[in-house]
Amino acid sequence: MRMGLQVSNFSWPDAPASIGPTFGRIARNAEDAGLVSLWVMDHFFQIHVIGPPELDMVEGYTALAFAAGQTSTIELGTLVTGVTYRHPGVLAKTVTSLDVLSGGRAWLGIGAAWNEEEHRGLGIPYPGTSERFERLEETLQICLQMWEGDESPYAGKHYQLERPLNVPQSLRRPHPPILIGGGGEKKTLRLVAQYADACNLFDLGLGPEGIPRKLDVIRQHCADVGRDYAQIEKTCLARVNLSKDGHGESTPRGPVQTVDQAVDRFGRLSEAGIDTVILGMANDTDDAAYELVAEVVRQVEPLRAPGR
Repeated sequence: MRMGLQVSNFSWPDAPASIGPTFGRIARNAEDAGLVSLWVMDHFFQIHVIGPPELDMVEGYTALAFAAGQTSTIELGTLVTGVTYRHPGVLAKTVTSLDVLSGGRAWLGIGAAWNEEEHRGLGIPYPGTSERFERLEETLQICLQMWEGDESPYAGKHYQLERPLNVPQSLRRPHPPILIGGGGEKKTLRLVAQYADACNLFDLGLGPEGIPRKLDVIRQHCADVGRDYAQIEKTCLARVNLSKDGHGESTPRGPVQTVDQAVDRFGRLSEAGIDTVILGMANDTDDAAYELVAEVVRQVEPLRAPGR
């Protein structure tokens, strides 16, 4: 099993001056602890499950580019970009630039977007659900075409590109891996089967009992489109507050767990079919917590999801 880290809160003491140094330290700690990927939310307002919208929130791709300069091996992505936030051609260029400048470490994490309050606040158009999914599929097609180096015009229902030129090309070939976030069975998971290299589910929302159902849906969609199910990396977001002795206060950002408790939890996720757990750590600014993270990584690394 692989493990990553998502950073979702930037309202640290002495912010905003402390945000750069603290986030850089988190990125280095995550890499040193053996985590394989670092993710940030693609939001402009803080989301309500974490705090009020007035809390500090940095732009996702700027944050990832900064983290790229602080690290050397950890992979970098948004969990996940809302398709409404950027024109597809600009998004492809942005992810490509991150990939080139980081030495081939970028992901495209993407979804259909959901935060209407954020859209209205910043004047970003927020179409209905069906249109957002249409835009998501067109965006995936455009990004893949640009990464193939195909400059022929793209004429979709929502996007028209006369010359989708993408130079320089991404270092990672055939393209930066694509992760689609969400668990909608008819639309989101169909797009996973057709276009993605990875899916992302939410542990606390589903648990080890609910995840196999979602993966069975992906498996069926793969059969429908002629895709090898094993090619798709199955990831989930798991919020946790690691503690040496299990003492502390559980928050919406994660239950307090010891290393043994976390290993047991992630082992059950592996048995359910998950390949990669992305941690959302309530104590991600605590340097000492990464010693515990490293021990969790050491113990779960040999685990292998069924069917892989």
